Amino acid sequence: MSKVQIFDKPLCCSTGVCGPQVDPVLPQFASDLEWLKSQGHDVQRFNLAQEPQAFTANSQVQKLLADEGVDCLPLILIDDRLVSRSDYPSRDNLALWTGTELKKASLPVATDGDCCGGTGCC
Repeated sequence: MSKVQIFDKPLCCSTGVCGPQVDPVLPQFASDLEWLKSQGHDVQRFNLAQEPQAFTANSQVQKLLADEGVDCLPLILIDDRLVSRSDYPSRDNLALWTGTELKKASLPVATDGDCCGGTGCC
């Protein structure tokens, strides 16, 4: 399984889904990370406001911050390889980068041939 590291901008909490104005991308990304964990991946998420030592301990992250500032965040590393910067990736991309099968939910198909499914309720 892959080691997935997320280096976030300074956030109010570990997921960023608190406070009066929540970026709508953050709850979905937090859910996607939980999904990755459930698939057996080692997911590590670091918040610059709460864990600055993690940023300085990684030379690749430290160099990007020195060269570009916090605008390069979030950084996503998979097995120590930079795969994304400045944006939160989709679950599809996380699955692709980690080699994880992404099962799509399927909806049942009506077989009666009409929109009401034969109930006559429409």
